[in-house]
Amino acid sequence: MIAPAIDPPVASRHPHEILLHGDRRVDDYFWLREKTNPAVTEYLEAENSYTGAMMAGTEELQEKLYHEMLARILQTDLTVPYREHGWLYYSRTEEGKQYPSHCRKKGSLEAPEEIVLDLNRLAEGHAFMSLGAFEVSDDGALLAYSTDRTGFRVYDLHVRDLRTGADLPDQVADVETIAWDADGRTLLYTVKDAAKRPHRLYQHRLGEGEDTLLYEEPDERFTIEIGRSRSGAYLFLSSGSHTQSEVHYRRADGSGAQGAASPFTRIAAREPEHEYHVDHHGDRFYLLTNQGGRNFRLVSAPVATPGKEHWREEMPHRPDVMLEDLDCFANHLVLQEREDGLVRFRVTDLRSGAWHRVEFPEPVYTASSGANHEYDTVDFRYIYQSFQTPPSVYDYDMAGRSSALRKRTEVLGDYDPSRYESLRLHATATDGTKIPLSLVRRKDVPRDGSAPLLLYGYGSYGLALSAAFNSNRLSLLDRGMIYAIAHVRGGGEMGKAWHDQGRMLQKRNTFTDFIACAEHLERERWTSAARIVIHGGSAGGLLVGAAANLAPDRFRIVISQVPFVDVINTMSDESLPLTVGEFEEWGNPAVKAEYDYMKSYCPYTNLAAQRYPTMLVRTSFQDSQVMYWEPAKYVAKLRALKTDTQPLLFKVNMQAGHGGASGRYDFLRDVAFDYAFVLTQLGIERPRPAAAR
Repeated sequence: MIAPAIDPPVASRHPHEILLHGDRRVDDYFWLREKTNPAVTEYLEAENSYTGAMMAGTEELQEKLYHEMLARILQTDLTVPYREHGWLYYSRTEEGKQYPSHCRKKGSLEAPEEIVLDLNRLAEGHAFMSLGAFEVSDDGALLAYSTDRTGFRVYDLHVRDLRTGADLPDQVADVETIAWDADGRTLLYTVKDAAKRPHRLYQHRLGEGEDTLLYEEPDERFTIEIGRSRSGAYLFLSSGSHTQSEVHYRRADGSGAQGAASPFTRIAAREPEHEYHVDHHGDRFYLLTNQGGRNFRLVSAPVATPGKEHWREEMPHRPDVMLEDLDCFANHLVLQEREDGLVRFRVTDLRSGAWHRVEFPEPVYTASSGANHEYDTVDFRYIYQSFQTPPSVYDYDMAGRSSALRKRTEVLGDYDPSRYESLRLHATATDGTKIPLSLVRRKDVPRDGSAPLLLYGYGSYGLALSAAFNSNRLSLLDRGMIYAIAHVRGGGEMGKAWHDQGRMLQKRNTFTDFIACAEHLERERWTSAARIVIHGGSAGGLLVGAAANLAPDRFRIVISQVPFVDVINTMSDESLPLTVGEFEEWGNPAVKAEYDYMKSYCPYTNLAAQRYPTMLVRTSFQDSQVMYWEPAKYVAKLRALKTDTQPLLFKVNMQAGHGGASGRYDFLRDVAFDYAFVLTQLGIERPRPAAAR
């Protein structure tokens, strides 16, 4: 049980007046932005101490959950190798080690192993380690890689000579994307500005002096990235905002070795509300474009004259099918489509034009493209999983139309997928729109309103939530909890229009959709309001924060991770990472209509003197995407206003970034902490007995 209540920390108030559009707001906790102020650190540490004291009676349950989840994981394991330029690359984990080692073998799996990069060694002496870029030169001799040791998304570029295992002197601080030219001596990379926006493209010649600036993006709404086509023939420089994009290309023929860098050529100029993506095949570029239909259509153009006037339609726009991605191979093209919220792969033979779809066996699932580095191949690698089926790596023979299972993630112990069932449900929003829900439960859990249920949501940026497998989740399911995902508007589950209906001046749909999903689950007796836990992170933290303000009596517990809750203040500060680029997602407070609308739902602004659900709020001090002070201010203000005595805990990881702990064992302990909090509050600790077969 949670320890007896003790007095929580009380953040001091320092009124800070903000005047915009004649509207005066007073922010008592604005001072918590002062990251180097010792008083800020003192307050955060006080919150951690309070949380530790309140959770003092749960250590045994946390330990039980940790070992329970760990026991399902094959700790020493290998990924399925992928082939690139004659080498087989894979990563492996070892029991007791936090991070994977990246390895390779020449030609076949019988060859000796070479350890390319051991992240455990790189992490020595650091509390955080994250691998960013990982690109091997065409001749297999050099690895360009980037690592972040802070959690603040500061990825420094290094080049390793794989023949000797030593890093070269060539280094660049704080890069984003990288790509090799064909000569294996020329490296292109993007760097970030003060707001962490990738905005410049440089060319670096190994062992030489000053790098060459190739491109600078002046529009602060746009970020750039550099990549290379699977064919290896072209380098693509993409510049994009949330609503439009532009692609430049140049031959990857080592021309950078000739002295002056060869120029990039633009395919099509940027236009409002036009996004397009490019891949290469033979003498043509293939493009997905949403000009002529919000959900994209497929066109192609000659490499020699790729402008819009030369685009030839290969597949028309379909209002009910979203084209999400394309992959070109020597003889085939694979389109990733999304229809009725589910991913499908459409395979076209580029020689004959004949096409077919890859079939999947379950009604609720997710699939994604895997490591497809080879161009001249008939195999398309994809990853399939569902709530019941662990991640499964398949190689699909595009000519023979058959899938070969290469590996299914092993779940140790007595896991039996037949004990569980997955369902697709639909709630009705306030405007009559049908909102999909994905749900999984143990078959022996009663449907009488008594079961606890965790409802997860996100609903922003057009990102689609997937019905993915998670072995940790079994610790909830086996204790009788139901798990559900609300596919609310603002996400991308139902295409571009679904996103449009949950952003800008329609953002409130995201929150009311989520509440409608909770009400539907209660009405249909899957659970009850006294048993619903809602969970969201980042923009999903905005979702659960807004929902808790709008309908606090609908939920028992809120789990809010790195939550974006101080919307108006963050979107008013153009010096912060992401702010300017996200004017197209949330709006610009400098525009009065957008300010007024934003103010109507901003969780921090709308905290009120009312009862709130039990809450656990998490953040990381080094988060560069949602600054730590957003949840800190939110918790401080909520403590001062709420009229109930329900627990409000705030846990701060002082050494991590947006994704939390980077080591797999550390991350698992965080999951155990969260689960222990939820289960203790619900009065559930032991798993249900195994159902009879």
